[in-house]
Amino acid sequence: MKHGRFFLALLIFTLASVACQAAPMATSLPPTRPSATSAPVPASALPTVALAAPAGSLTVFAAASLTAALTDIGKAFEAENPSSRITFSFAGSQALRTQIEQGAKADVFASADSNNMDPLKSAGLIVGTTPIFTRNRLVVIAPKDNPAGIKTLQDLTKAGLKLDIADASVPVGNYFLQSLDKLAADAAYGADFKTRVLARVVSKENDVKQVVSKVALGEADAGIVYLTDAQAAIGKLVTIDIPDQFNVIAAYPIGVVKGSANPTLAQKFIDYVLSADGQTAMKKYGFAPRQ
Repeated sequence: MKHGRFFLALLIFTLASVACQAAPMATSLPPTRPSATSAPVPASALPTVALAAPAGSLTVFAAASLTAALTDIGKAFEAENPSSRITFSFAGSQALRTQIEQGAKADVFASADSNNMDPLKSAGLIVGTTPIFTRNRLVVIAPKDNPAGIKTLQDLTKAGLKLDIADASVPVGNYFLQSLDKLAADAAYGADFKTRVLARVVSKENDVKQVVSKVALGEADAGIVYLTDAQAAIGKLVTIDIPDQFNVIAAYPIGVVKGSANPTLAQKFIDYVLSADGQTAMKKYGFAPRQ
């Protein structure tokens, strides 16, 4: 009996010792501290990163008469260069020139004449060459119903005629004045022909599109625009040709603007305009070959 109690006591002691060794000792562990990297960082403490314009973005300043043709060319260029994005600003070449002189950001300038391109080159605001990329010619337009009965150039001197032209600072307006000088030098029209035509002018516009719009709406009896603009409004206008010997052919130069954020892409766009594909698009809208 004594031996039984002895062995029972020994067994209880052994089990208690094992249990004590398995249990964790709270006093032997260091106090728990939060990790420095585990704490959440407030959004306000994160640095802000300014997003730059897309590397393939271009801003093209172009004469208003180029609206349809260059818009098509721009889409084709983007299709061949998927990372590129082109934004156009169309207006009178003289207005775009002024904007560039005043620091407007542009990558390419396509002018309807050299009179607005050359001063920018002289001032160092256009870099590289400025090739002629297309040509255009002048025509007389009248509303579709032609209420004034305009059939010949002599009709531009009719009493009571309302003639709408572009301002002399606008390429198409300047070209028309040169055309009038040629006409006035011909005996068939007379030395005072220019004076008599200009006496019929009731409005002078800032770009060729405004002339087209006013004549198409019947706000003027006739106007002087580019052939391409007359073709774009076919069905709304009638046209009277200006013979070659009296016409003044518009030459359109194009160049890279100084300070372009993407000069390489800008030149690539110009090269595309000069390419066979670009020239085909220009021809589609009635422009003449650049040569």
